Order: sequence, then structure tokens, then C-alpha cells
Amino acid sequence: MNDGIVIIPTYNEIENIESIIKAVFSLQKQFHVLIVDDNSPDKTAEKVRQLQAEFEGQLFLSVRMKKSGLGTAYVHGFKWALKHQYEYIFEMDADFSHNPIDLERLHEACNTNRADLAIGSRYVTGVNVVNWPLSRVLLSYFASVYVRMITGMKIMDATAGFICYRREVLEKINLDKIKFIGYAFQIEMKYRAFAKNFNIQEVPVIFTDRTKGQSKMSSSIIKEAIFGVISLRFKKFFNQL
Repeated sequence: MNDGIVIIPTYNEIENIESIIKAVFSLQKQFHVLIVDDNSPDKTAEKVRQLQAEFEGQLFLSVRMKKSGLGTAYVHGFKWALKHQYEYIFEMDADFSHNPIDLERLHEACNTNRADLAIGSRYVTGVNVVNWPLSRVLLSYFASVYVRMITGMKIMDATAGFICYRREVLEKINLDKIKFIGYAFQIEMKYRAFAKNFNIQEVPVIFTDRTKGQSKMSSSIIKEAIFGVISLRFKKFFNQL
């Protein structure tokens, strides 16, 4: 059985979905792909079903009834991947902001360099972001600075969503306790792994903003991250994490 699966959550990604799936399957290292679609009105799921005939046994689809947030989509995918016995479980966006080629480097960090959690990091070697306005770069960069100050983690890119987990990490984290859905979800997962002393490594990547489709960023997601970090720190302090 293939040892790695890439979880890609989607909502209205019809412009990107075929290209991103084929890009993953074109890699030298073979991965499986699970699309977790939130019942996209643009028929993203129907396109995935069409592609399943071409990639039988490699491409999987789980459709949820409504748009319920990035964090819950990943938790849904994590549980599916654990049930199906994958050793390496990846997070990746559908919009090519994460380069599929870097999946192999994240896999190497876990498989060869013994990371328990490997992060595709925009900031570990400077600022490696393309096509973002300066305001967005500063927001993302200083969000990670803020997270480091509050939590004590040394991670340079705490809000990164390009990740490889060893299955052991997801087995030890109580996924039913995951609370947050946006940026704060990415922070929470890293912090829970950090609190359990897993080996976290950052792999430098170049992040390129989407050219097709619409961003899912919102002010509520930013607020969740700001206040969520503080609540996570208090939970750890009182042994409630």
C-alpha cells in the first residue's frame, strides 16, 4: 500500500482541482490523494468523480454537506487517513500556493530525517512569498512572531498549512478536541504536537498566491487566530490542552 496521502480540502475550486490532482500524481514519489469537498456549488466534486476513473485506487473523495471550515475538513481527512492506515499524512491547498513538488521534500524530512511533523515554511530562510501584497505578508509574518512570543514554540511559520504528519502525531493528538477552523487551526495542531514533544522540522518552500479562484481569508479567521493562541497557552498552563 502507498504510505502517503495528501489531503486537499476544497470549496469552489473547479478552476484548480484537475490541475492540482494531476500535478501530485505526476511526481516521482507516488502519493494518494483525498479530496474533502464541502459540497461546492461549482461542481468541484463532480470533476473529482470524473478523475477517479483515470486514477482508480489513488484518488479518493469525501463530500460533506456544507461549508464547515478548513480545520474541520482536515480533521475529517485525518480520521479517514488514520482509518486507512497511511503512515504519512499531508495537508495541502488546492490553489497551487503550495508547490506539489515540495511534497517529496516534506516526505523526506519525515521518512529520512526523522521529523514527526514537517512544515513547508515560508519564513525559515527569510520571506519566501510571491504575489502577496505587503500588508498580507506582514500580517502573516508577524502572526508567527506573535505565536512564538505567546507559546514559546520556535517555529518560524506557525500559520503554515503545508504539512506532513507521521501518523503517530495524529494518533496522540485528540482530534475531537480540536477547536479552531482557520489560521488558529494550523497553530493549534503545531502547538499540540509541540506540547507532546514531537520532533518538528521546517522545510523552506516558496509560497505563491493563487492565480485562479477566490481566497477564503476573512477578518473572523484573523480574530480567531489572535485570541485562540492565548486560549491555547492558558489550556497548556492548566493542563487542559
